[in-house]
Amino acid sequence: MTDHRVDTTARLAQWRIDTLASSSTYRKSDPFKIGKWNWRLVVEKNRNLLIKLYPEISSLNKESPPIASFIIQVVCSLGGRKTFVHPEIRDKQLKSNGDFVWAIEVPLGGKFIIDVEFLDLKTLSPNGSESCSVWTEHFTHKDFQATTLSSIGKMLSESIHTDIIINTSNGSVGAHRAILAARSPVFKSMFSHDLKEKEMSVINISDMSIEACQAFLSYIYGNIIDQHFLTHRLELLRAADKYDVTDLKEACHESLLDDIDTNNVLERLQNASLYRLPKLKICCMQYLVRFGKIFDILEEFTGFIQSADRELIGEVFNEVLSVWKGF
Repeated sequence: MTDHRVDTTARLAQWRIDTLASSSTYRKSDPFKIGKWNWRLVVEKNRNLLIKLYPEISSLNKESPPIASFIIQVVCSLGGRKTFVHPEIRDKQLKSNGDFVWAIEVPLGGKFIIDVEFLDLKTLSPNGSESCSVWTEHFTHKDFQATTLSSIGKMLSESIHTDIIINTSNGSVGAHRAILAARSPVFKSMFSHDLKEKEMSVINISDMSIEACQAFLSYIYGNIIDQHFLTHRLELLRAADKYDVTDLKEACHESLLDDIDTNNVLERLQNASLYRLPKLKICCMQYLVRFGKIFDILEEFTGFIQSADRELIGEVFNEVLSVWKGF
């Protein structure tokens, strides 16, 4: 590990600095990629400690500079763990190395970590009228013909010749056996054998709300919108696993990797274990242990240890031991 390398996950960057000279110092990190951009961190030490964050100059920056929302903090290990947190930055356009400068007046010595957690990254639309998050532009990778998708979606939204009723925990919605069977081997089995779903033309999904079920069906029919997908990701993940809709399960898996934070990391770690999502499990454990976020949620982590699966807890502690051996 060099003093210039920045470790990253999908939205988190950490720069570990072993020491700074007592006199004037200038140090620039290696480039690191978050979103569409390569970024740099800079530390300048003179009277104060200055920290700068900016995207590298490129044609992309000139045409569409990032509009960033992020939390930046410095964690110092000298004399006990001390954390200096800058007020949250919201929707700040960053073009050059002077657009974000943080002056820390407290002298820092010994090893310290600069921690940047990106909450969102946006770009302006071509006409400059509105901004769009780079993390919700393409959450699925479908390339169906628009007219076909529109027609199939209309079959659902207008209940055109529906032949099956789905009962949820708080309502019912109509659907089409053929489409459900084509997208899910579980549904296909239901309708191919003499099960009650075939005889009664009813499917009971009591562990799902009607709103989540409508999002599930919209995905199956190819016309789900971004916000509904993001709102119901965990219920969609459960349904995708239960009904063996593998592409939806993978879409949920990839999406859940994008916005891990201290509020959701423990829940996502448990879901990663429950639904066999290896990349999500690894990212959650790295976020907690390697990036030190476990210190920010010690109380919640204590509750997690008391209630979580023993095997999963063992994996977390193996990760802790592995990181400790590296120091």
